[in-house]
Amino acid sequence: MIISRTPLRASFCGGGTDIDSFSYNESGGGMVVSAAVKNYIHVTVNRRFDDKIRVSYSKLELVDNFEDLEHDLVREAMRITGIISGVEITTIADIPSKGTGLGSSSSVTVGLLNALHTFAGHNVSAKKLAEEACIIELDILKQPIGRQDQYAAAYGGINSISFSSKGNVVSPLDVSEEIIDRIQDEFSLVFTGISRSASKILGESPTNYDDKTDRLRKIRLQANKSMKMLEIGDLKSLGMLLSEAWNQKRGISSSVSNDELDLLYSQIIDLGASGAKLLGAGGGGFFIVHGNSEFRDIMKVALPSNKITPLILDFEGSTIIYNSYS
Repeated sequence: MIISRTPLRASFCGGGTDIDSFSYNESGGGMVVSAAVKNYIHVTVNRRFDDKIRVSYSKLELVDNFEDLEHDLVREAMRITGIISGVEITTIADIPSKGTGLGSSSSVTVGLLNALHTFAGHNVSAKKLAEEACIIELDILKQPIGRQDQYAAAYGGINSISFSSKGNVVSPLDVSEEIIDRIQDEFSLVFTGISRSASKILGESPTNYDDKTDRLRKIRLQANKSMKMLEIGDLKSLGMLLSEAWNQKRGISSSVSNDELDLLYSQIIDLGASGAKLLGAGGGGFFIVHGNSEFRDIMKVALPSNKITPLILDFEGSTIIYNSYS
């Protein structure tokens, strides 16, 4: 049996500029500053005694031909790795695996590729895992998403990730252990209780392309600012920048927010947060919130119906945690 463990991610600033329609057409490309988090997707791959393929996730599939699989990420990961028969594959998520804004679909893809490549005896780099995940999600399945999630999941850590038609570059930030401890102490994830489709939101056509482009350019500049704030430990300013980023993102599409989300955001700010924004494409999922070291406990009392967890960082990226075939 092979077991891969792949982190989810939380982006501080720059989300949306990693979409090809922006990053390929802007002279400076796109940039996202994000962190991998210790909420994981686990993928198991086990050899079967026959040539059938069994896939277990929120449903169960048993097929003779991998082409008949409904789970498109599994199907295409099998195709790209050459493992097309005689396996049992299971995916397990620490948190809801769809519509959370934490990049879970891409983490599933990266984790599948890592486990299947290992099963095949291939030694693959984080760069290759991220690139192949992008090929599956964007080129083959034509999902209208960006490229940050695949790289964050594969590499782990706190990174500035640049995107352009010339390629994508992952640059780890120089963040001290003391600042890392403060990040984990002061930043929280607040679940809205709402799940949504990132592809549906990102696939919507904006009513004003010039306005969307202008907003994305401002979000790109915010990514530059957030990188410096993280490295010097100016986390309160970073929290305030999250709210600025949220205000820019809200104007891109009417589906990014709604009355329920606006109310929750206002409640979080009124409780004393430095700032907050919805992760991912918007429409639901998790808010990332900054406050002082006591603020998480304040939120837990005031918002009992919302699951609130600390932002705990992962620095390993997608990794194989068990291999009985080695």
